[in-house]
Amino acid sequence: MAAKKKRIDFDVEKLLAVDDKRRAAMTAFETKRASQKAASDGIATAATPEEKTRLVVEMQAVKKELAKQEEVLKEILKEWQGLMVQVPNIPDISVPDGVSDKENKEIKTWGDKPQFSFPAKSHIELMTALGMVDFERGTKIAGFRGYVLKNDGALLSFAIWQAAMDFFLGKNEGGAFSPMIVPSLVRRENLIGTGMLPQSEEDLYKTQDGDYLAGTAEVATMGYHADEVLDAATLPKKFLSFSPCFRREAGSHSKDVKGLIRVHEFYKVEQVVLCAASHEESVKWHEALNRNTEEFIEKLNIPYRTVVNCGGDLGLGQVKKYDIELWVPGENTYREISSASYFHDFQTRRLNIRYRDPADGKLKYVHSLNSTAIPTPRILVSLVENFQQADGTIAIPELLQKYMGGRKVIGGLK
Repeated sequence: MAAKKKRIDFDVEKLLAVDDKRRAAMTAFETKRASQKAASDGIATAATPEEKTRLVVEMQAVKKELAKQEEVLKEILKEWQGLMVQVPNIPDISVPDGVSDKENKEIKTWGDKPQFSFPAKSHIELMTALGMVDFERGTKIAGFRGYVLKNDGALLSFAIWQAAMDFFLGKNEGGAFSPMIVPSLVRRENLIGTGMLPQSEEDLYKTQDGDYLAGTAEVATMGYHADEVLDAATLPKKFLSFSPCFRREAGSHSKDVKGLIRVHEFYKVEQVVLCAASHEESVKWHEALNRNTEEFIEKLNIPYRTVVNCGGDLGLGQVKKYDIELWVPGENTYREISSASYFHDFQTRRLNIRYRDPADGKLKYVHSLNSTAIPTPRILVSLVENFQQADGTIAIPELLQKYMGGRKVIGGLK
Protein backbone atom coordinates (compact mmCIF):
# COMPACT_ATOMS: atom_id res chain seq x y z
CA MET A 1 0.00 0.00 0.00
CA ALA A 2 2.85 2.42 0.83
CA ALA A 3 4.53 1.83 -2.53
CA LYS A 4 1.21 2.19 -4.34
CA LYS A 5 0.31 5.49 -2.65
CA LYS A 6 3.79 6.92 -3.17
CA ARG A 7 3.87 5.71 -6.79
CA ILE A 8 7.14 3.91 -6.10
CA ASP A 9 7.93 0.95 -8.35
CA PHE A 10 8.74 -1.72 -5.79
CA ASP A 11 8.38 -5.50 -6.24
CA VAL A 12 7.01 -6.79 -2.93
CA GLU A 13 6.72 -10.35 -4.22
CA LYS A 14 10.41 -10.39 -5.09
CA LEU A 15 11.32 -9.19 -1.60
CA LEU A 16 9.19 -11.92 -0.01
CA ALA A 17 10.79 -14.57 -2.24
CA VAL A 18 14.31 -13.38 -1.38
CA ASP A 19 13.36 -13.22 2.30
CA ASP A 20 12.31 -16.90 2.13
CA LYS A 21 15.71 -17.70 0.55
CA ARG A 22 17.43 -15.72 3.31
CA ARG A 23 15.62 -17.62 6.06
CA ALA A 24 16.40 -20.99 4.46
CA ALA A 25 20.07 -20.06 3.96
CA MET A 26 20.38 -18.89 7.57
CA THR A 27 18.84 -22.15 8.81
CA ALA A 28 21.24 -24.17 6.66
CA PHE A 29 24.18 -22.08 7.87
CA GLU A 30 23.24 -22.47 11.55
CA THR A 31 22.78 -26.22 11.05
CA LYS A 32 26.26 -26.55 9.53
CA ARG A 33 27.74 -24.42 12.31
CA ALA A 34 26.09 -26.65 14.93
CA SER A 35 27.59 -29.71 13.20
CA GLN A 36 31.04 -28.09 13.29
CA LYS A 37 30.68 -27.36 17.00
CA ALA A 38 29.55 -30.91 17.71
CA ALA A 39 32.55 -32.27 15.78
CA SER A 40 34.88 -29.93 17.65
CA ASP A 41 33.45 -31.04 21.00
CA GLY A 42 33.83 -34.68 19.92
CA ILE A 43 37.51 -34.21 19.14
CA ALA A 44 38.16 -32.86 22.62
CA THR A 45 36.56 -35.92 24.23
CA ALA A 46 37.74 -38.63 21.76
CA ALA A 47 38.54 -41.91 23.52
CA THR A 48 41.31 -43.02 21.13
CA PRO A 49 43.77 -41.38 18.70
CA GLU A 50 42.03 -43.19 15.82
CA GLU A 51 38.65 -41.72 16.75
CA LYS A 52 40.20 -38.28 17.11
CA THR A 53 41.75 -38.50 13.62
CA ARG A 54 38.43 -39.58 12.13
CA LEU A 55 36.61 -36.69 13.79
CA VAL A 56 39.24 -34.17 12.60
CA VAL A 57 38.70 -35.34 9.00
CA GLU A 58 34.93 -35.06 9.43
CA MET A 59 35.24 -31.57 10.95
CA GLN A 60 37.41 -30.39 8.05
CA ALA A 61 34.71 -31.51 5.61
CA VAL A 62 32.03 -29.75 7.68
CA LYS A 63 34.22 -26.63 7.81
CA LYS A 64 34.45 -26.54 4.00
CA GLU A 65 30.68 -26.96 3.70
CA LEU A 66 30.18 -24.19 6.28
CA ALA A 67 32.41 -21.82 4.30
CA LYS A 68 30.42 -22.54 1.13
CA GLN A 69 27.13 -22.00 2.93
CA GLU A 70 28.44 -18.72 4.39
CA GLU A 71 29.22 -17.43 0.88
CA VAL A 72 25.73 -18.41 -0.28
CA LEU A 73 24.22 -16.58 2.70
CA LYS A 74 26.33 -13.46 2.04
CA GLU A 75 25.12 -13.23 -1.56
CA ILE A 76 21.49 -13.68 -0.54
CA LEU A 77 21.86 -11.11 2.26
CA LYS A 78 23.34 -8.63 -0.21
CA GLU A 79 20.32 -9.00 -2.48
CA TRP A 80 17.92 -8.88 0.48
CA GLN A 81 19.51 -5.71 1.91
CA GLY A 82 19.40 -4.08 -1.52
CA LEU A 83 15.66 -4.69 -1.67
CA MET A 84 15.02 -3.75 1.96
CA VAL A 85 16.43 -0.22 1.54
CA GLN A 86 13.88 0.32 -1.23
CA VAL A 87 10.89 -0.42 1.04
CA PRO A 88 8.91 2.82 1.44
CA ASN A 89 7.58 4.10 4.74
CA ILE A 90 3.80 4.11 5.18
CA PRO A 91 2.19 7.53 4.54
CA ASP A 92 -0.15 9.02 7.12
CA ILE A 93 -3.86 8.49 6.47
CA SER A 94 -4.27 12.26 6.03
CA VAL A 95 -1.90 12.34 3.02
CA PRO A 96 -3.96 13.04 -0.12
CA ASP A 97 -3.77 10.67 -3.05
CA GLY A 98 -2.02 11.94 -6.18
CA VAL A 99 0.69 11.29 -8.73
CA SER A 100 2.78 14.48 -8.65
CA ASP A 101 3.19 17.89 -7.02
CA LYS A 102 0.37 19.16 -9.26
CA GLU A 103 -1.99 17.28 -6.95
CA ASN A 104 -0.68 18.70 -3.67
CA LYS A 105 -3.46 20.31 -1.64
CA GLU A 106 -3.36 23.98 -0.65
CA ILE A 107 -4.21 24.35 3.04
CA LYS A 108 -3.23 27.96 3.71
CA THR A 109 -2.40 31.25 2.02
CA TRP A 110 -0.87 34.31 3.65
CA GLY A 111 -0.07 37.86 2.60
CA ASP A 112 -1.21 40.22 -0.12
CA LYS A 113 0.32 39.78 -3.54
CA PRO A 114 1.89 43.06 -4.67
CA GLN A 115 -0.01 45.11 -7.26
CA PHE A 116 2.54 47.06 -9.29
CA SER A 117 1.72 50.30 -11.14
CA PHE A 118 4.67 49.63 -13.46
CA PRO A 119 5.93 46.70 -15.58
CA ALA A 120 7.38 44.28 -13.04
CA LYS A 121 10.86 42.88 -13.68
CA SER A 122 12.28 39.43 -13.00
CA HIS A 123 14.91 38.84 -10.31
CA ILE A 124 17.42 38.33 -13.13
CA GLU A 125 16.82 41.81 -14.56
CA LEU A 126 16.68 43.49 -11.14
CA MET A 127 19.76 41.86 -9.62
CA THR A 128 21.86 42.16 -12.78
CA ALA A 129 21.05 45.86 -13.16
CA LEU A 130 21.92 46.51 -9.51
CA GLY A 131 25.19 44.54 -9.67
CA MET A 132 23.94 41.91 -7.20
CA VAL A 133 24.63 38.85 -9.35
CA ASP A 134 26.79 37.82 -12.31
CA PHE A 135 25.45 34.85 -14.25
CA GLU A 136 27.80 35.20 -17.21
CA ARG A 137 30.98 34.96 -15.16
CA GLY A 138 29.35 32.40 -12.88
CA THR A 139 28.86 30.16 -15.90
CA LYS A 140 32.44 30.83 -17.00
CA ILE A 141 33.65 29.66 -13.57
CA ALA A 142 31.29 26.81 -12.74
CA GLY A 143 29.56 25.88 -16.00
CA PHE A 144 25.84 25.33 -16.49
CA ARG A 145 23.73 27.02 -13.78
CA GLY A 146 26.77 28.82 -12.37
CA TYR A 147 26.30 32.18 -10.61
CA VAL A 148 28.21 34.69 -8.50
CA LEU A 149 26.40 36.70 -5.83
CA LYS A 150 28.20 39.99 -5.26
CA ASN A 151 27.86 43.36 -3.57
CA ASP A 152 24.34 43.70 -2.16
CA GLY A 153 23.45 40.23 -3.44
CA ALA A 154 26.10 38.74 -1.15
CA LEU A 155 25.25 41.07 1.72
CA LEU A 156 21.55 40.28 1.45
CA SER A 157 22.33 36.55 1.68
CA PHE A 158 24.42 37.09 4.81
CA ALA A 159 21.61 39.22 6.25
CA ILE A 160 19.06 36.44 5.66
CA TRP A 161 21.32 33.86 7.32
CA GLN A 162 21.89 36.09 10.34
CA ALA A 163 18.20 36.95 10.66
CA ALA A 164 17.29 33.26 10.37
CA MET A 165 19.75 32.21 13.05
CA ASP A 166 18.46 34.88 15.45
CA PHE A 167 14.84 33.99 14.76
CA PHE A 168 15.04 30.20 14.94
CA LEU A 169 17.39 30.12 17.93
CA GLY A 170 14.70 32.09 19.75
CA LYS A 171 12.23 29.22 19.28
CA ASN A 172 12.57 27.55 22.68
CA GLU A 173 9.55 25.24 22.85
CA GLY A 174 10.83 21.92 24.17
CA GLY A 175 14.29 23.47 24.59
CA ALA A 176 16.49 25.63 22.41
CA PHE A 177 17.91 24.63 19.05
CA SER A 178 21.60 23.69 19.01
CA PRO A 179 23.29 25.56 16.15
CA MET A 180 25.67 23.48 14.04
CA ILE A 181 27.74 23.85 10.87
CA VAL A 182 27.85 20.36 9.38
CA PRO A 183 29.80 18.70 6.53
CA SER A 184 28.46 18.56 3.00
CA LEU A 185 30.79 15.65 2.22
CA VAL A 186 29.11 12.55 3.68
CA ARG A 187 29.49 8.79 3.59
CA ARG A 188 27.02 6.68 1.65
CA GLU A 189 25.69 5.12 4.86
CA ASN A 190 24.26 8.47 5.95
CA LEU A 191 22.36 8.91 2.68
CA ILE A 192 20.96 5.38 2.90
CA GLY A 193 20.09 6.03 6.54
CA THR A 194 18.12 9.17 5.75
CA GLY A 195 16.37 7.56 2.78
CA MET A 196 18.06 9.76 0.16
CA LEU A 197 19.50 6.61 -1.42
CA PRO A 198 18.75 4.66 -3.49
CA GLN A 199 15.82 6.82 -4.66
CA SER A 200 17.76 10.05 -5.45
CA GLU A 201 21.13 8.70 -6.59
CA GLU A 202 21.04 10.52 -9.95
CA ASP A 203 20.75 13.92 -8.26
CA LEU A 204 23.82 13.48 -6.04
CA TYR A 205 27.41 14.40 -6.79
CA LYS A 206 29.78 11.51 -6.00
CA THR A 207 33.50 11.70 -5.28
CA GLN A 208 36.20 9.41 -6.63
CA ASP A 209 36.37 7.84 -3.14
CA GLY A 210 32.71 6.83 -3.13
CA ASP A 211 31.52 9.59 -0.81
CA TYR A 212 28.81 12.11 -1.72
CA LEU A 213 28.01 15.82 -1.58
CA ALA A 214 24.69 16.15 0.24
CA GLY A 215 21.77 18.28 -0.90
CA THR A 216 20.70 19.14 2.64
CA ALA A 217 22.21 19.55 6.11
CA GLU A 218 19.68 16.95 7.30
CA VAL A 219 21.96 14.11 6.15
CA ALA A 220 24.98 15.06 8.26
CA THR A 221 22.83 16.11 11.21
CA MET A 222 21.07 12.74 11.30
CA GLY A 223 24.44 10.99 11.05
CA TYR A 224 25.66 12.88 14.12
CA HIS A 225 24.03 10.45 16.59
CA ALA A 226 24.21 7.27 14.47
CA ASP A 227 24.78 4.08 16.49
CA GLU A 228 24.13 5.85 19.78
CA VAL A 229 21.73 5.33 22.68
CA LEU A 230 20.49 8.75 23.74
CA ASP A 231 19.52 9.80 27.24
CA ALA A 232 15.70 10.02 27.26
CA ALA A 233 15.96 13.13 29.47
CA THR A 234 17.65 14.99 26.59
CA LEU A 235 14.70 14.48 24.21
CA PRO A 236 13.63 16.23 22.13
CA LYS A 237 16.97 17.10 20.59
CA LYS A 238 16.66 20.16 18.34
CA PHE A 239 19.33 21.13 15.81
CA LEU A 240 19.62 24.18 13.58
CA SER A 241 22.20 23.13 11.01
CA PHE A 242 23.87 25.14 8.26
CA SER A 243 25.78 23.74 5.29
CA PRO A 244 26.59 24.29 1.64
CA CYS A 245 24.41 21.96 -0.47
CA PHE A 246 24.84 20.38 -3.89
CA ARG A 247 22.36 18.96 -6.38
CA ARG A 248 22.96 17.79 -9.94
CA GLU A 249 19.37 18.54 -11.03
CA ALA A 250 19.52 15.47 -13.26
CA GLY A 251 16.59 15.26 -15.63
CA SER A 252 15.74 18.95 -15.28
CA HIS A 253 18.05 20.43 -17.92
CA SER A 254 15.20 22.29 -19.61
CA LYS A 255 13.65 23.61 -16.38
CA ASP A 256 14.47 27.00 -14.89
CA VAL A 257 17.73 27.26 -16.78
CA LYS A 258 17.98 30.97 -16.02
CA GLY A 259 18.25 32.65 -12.67
CA LEU A 260 18.52 31.40 -9.10
CA ILE A 261 15.60 28.98 -8.87
CA ARG A 262 17.42 25.76 -9.78
CA VAL A 263 21.18 25.90 -9.16
CA HIS A 264 23.77 23.20 -8.47
CA GLU A 265 25.33 24.82 -5.38
CA PHE A 266 23.36 26.57 -2.66
CA TYR A 267 23.06 26.97 1.12
CA LYS A 268 20.49 25.88 3.65
CA VAL A 269 19.66 26.33 7.29
CA GLU A 270 17.81 23.19 8.38
CA GLN A 271 15.71 22.35 11.44
CA VAL A 272 16.13 18.74 12.65
CA VAL A 273 14.38 17.17 15.64
CA LEU A 274 14.80 13.81 17.38
CA CYS A 275 11.90 13.06 19.71
CA ALA A 276 10.34 10.23 21.71
CA ALA A 277 8.82 7.31 19.79
CA SER A 278 5.29 8.66 19.70
CA HIS A 279 3.08 9.47 16.71
CA GLU A 280 1.53 12.33 18.68
CA GLU A 281 5.00 13.80 19.38
CA SER A 282 5.94 13.52 15.71
CA VAL A 283 2.75 15.27 14.60
CA LYS A 284 3.24 18.02 17.20
CA TRP A 285 6.80 18.73 16.11
CA HIS A 286 5.91 18.52 12.42
CA GLU A 287 3.36 21.27 12.84
CA ALA A 288 5.73 23.33 15.01
CA LEU A 289 8.70 23.15 12.62
CA ASN A 290 6.60 24.07 9.63
CA ARG A 291 5.02 26.94 11.55
CA ASN A 292 8.50 28.23 12.50
CA THR A 293 9.33 28.69 8.83
CA GLU A 294 5.94 30.22 8.07
CA GLU A 295 6.51 32.78 10.83
CA PHE A 296 9.94 33.67 9.47
CA ILE A 297 8.50 34.21 6.00
CA GLU A 298 5.76 36.37 7.52
CA LYS A 299 8.39 38.51 9.24
CA LEU A 300 9.97 39.02 5.82
CA ASN A 301 6.47 39.96 4.59
CA ILE A 302 6.61 37.70 1.53
CA PRO A 303 3.24 36.23 0.39
CA TYR A 304 3.16 32.44 0.58
CA ARG A 305 0.98 29.39 0.56
CA THR A 306 1.35 26.04 2.37
CA VAL A 307 0.46 22.75 0.71
CA VAL A 308 0.23 19.20 2.02
CA ASN A 309 2.05 16.88 -0.36
CA CYS A 310 0.20 14.05 -2.07
CA GLY A 311 1.45 10.46 -1.93
CA GLY A 312 3.23 10.67 -5.29
CA ASP A 313 5.23 13.68 -4.09
CA LEU A 314 6.55 11.99 -0.94
CA GLY A 315 10.03 10.55 -0.62
CA LEU A 316 10.86 7.00 0.39
CA GLY A 317 10.86 7.63 4.14
CA GLN A 318 8.41 10.49 4.61
CA VAL A 319 5.18 9.84 6.51
CA LYS A 320 3.83 13.32 5.73
CA LYS A 321 5.22 16.51 4.24
CA TYR A 322 4.28 20.16 3.95
CA ASP A 323 5.75 22.53 1.37
CA ILE A 324 5.82 26.30 1.80
CA GLU A 325 5.75 28.13 -1.55
CA LEU A 326 6.55 31.82 -1.99
CA TRP A 327 4.84 34.12 -4.47
CA VAL A 328 7.01 34.98 -7.50
CA PRO A 329 5.47 37.99 -9.30
CA GLY A 330 7.63 37.61 -12.42
CA GLU A 331 6.16 34.17 -13.06
CA ASN A 332 2.74 34.83 -11.55
CA THR A 333 3.02 31.64 -9.52
CA TYR A 334 4.18 30.19 -6.20
CA ARG A 335 7.61 28.52 -5.87
CA GLU A 336 8.61 25.99 -3.19
CA ILE A 337 11.01 27.35 -0.59
CA SER A 338 10.72 24.89 2.31
CA SER A 339 9.70 21.31 3.09
CA ALA A 340 8.78 19.94 6.51
CA SER A 341 8.63 16.16 6.97
CA TYR A 342 8.36 13.51 9.63
CA PHE A 343 9.55 9.91 9.36
CA HIS A 344 8.60 8.07 12.56
CA ASP A 345 11.53 5.61 13.08
CA PHE A 346 12.29 5.04 9.37
CA GLN A 347 15.60 6.93 9.49
CA THR A 348 16.59 6.07 13.05
CA ARG A 349 16.26 2.31 12.51
CA ARG A 350 18.66 2.57 9.59
CA LEU A 351 21.01 4.83 11.52
CA ASN A 352 20.53 2.92 14.80
CA ILE A 353 19.61 5.90 17.00
CA ARG A 354 17.84 4.74 20.17
CA TYR A 355 16.89 5.72 23.69
CA ARG A 356 15.78 3.81 26.77
CA ASP A 357 12.15 4.56 27.55
CA PRO A 358 11.93 5.39 31.28
CA ALA A 359 8.32 4.14 31.35
CA ASP A 360 9.16 0.50 30.59
CA GLY A 361 12.97 0.40 30.44
CA LYS A 362 12.96 -0.81 26.84
CA LEU A 363 15.25 0.44 24.10
CA LYS A 364 13.29 2.25 21.39
CA TYR A 365 14.17 4.07 18.19
CA VAL A 366 13.64 7.81 18.39
CA HIS A 367 11.46 9.55 15.82
CA SER A 368 13.00 12.08 13.42
CA LEU A 369 11.75 15.21 11.68
CA ASN A 370 13.23 17.96 9.57
CA SER A 371 12.18 21.23 7.99
CA THR A 372 13.97 23.82 5.92
CA ALA A 373 14.50 26.99 7.90
CA ILE A 374 15.69 28.96 4.87
CA PRO A 375 17.55 28.27 1.61
CA THR A 376 19.68 30.75 -0.30
CA PRO A 377 19.92 31.97 -2.97
CA ARG A 378 16.43 30.75 -3.92
CA ILE A 379 14.67 33.02 -1.43
CA LEU A 380 16.25 36.03 -3.16
CA VAL A 381 14.02 35.36 -6.18
CA SER A 382 10.79 36.08 -4.30
CA LEU A 383 12.30 38.73 -2.08
CA VAL A 384 13.64 41.04 -4.78
CA GLU A 385 10.64 40.56 -7.08
CA ASN A 386 8.06 41.28 -4.35
CA PHE A 387 9.99 44.29 -3.02
CA GLN A 388 10.91 45.90 -6.35
CA GLN A 389 10.04 49.56 -6.84
CA ALA A 390 9.19 51.68 -9.89
CA ASP A 391 12.67 53.20 -10.12
CA GLY A 392 14.35 49.76 -10.27
CA THR A 393 15.44 49.78 -6.64
CA ILE A 394 14.56 47.08 -4.09
CA ALA A 395 13.09 47.87 -0.69
CA ILE A 396 14.80 45.94 2.08
CA PRO A 397 12.33 44.10 4.36
CA GLU A 398 12.24 45.66 7.81
CA LEU A 399 13.51 42.45 9.44
CA LEU A 400 16.73 42.60 7.42
CA GLN A 401 17.50 46.31 7.64
CA LYS A 402 19.62 46.10 10.79
CA TYR A 403 21.72 43.37 9.13
CA MET A 404 22.20 45.65 6.09
CA GLY A 405 23.72 48.52 8.05
CA GLY A 406 20.36 50.18 8.66
CA ARG A 407 19.72 50.69 4.95
CA LYS A 408 16.15 50.55 3.65
CA VAL A 409 16.79 50.33 -0.07
CA ILE A 410 19.14 48.54 -2.48
CA GLY A 411 20.06 50.76 -5.43
CA GLY A 412 19.34 54.41 -6.14
CA LEU A 413 21.38 57.30 -4.79
CA LYS A 414 23.84 56.39 -2.06
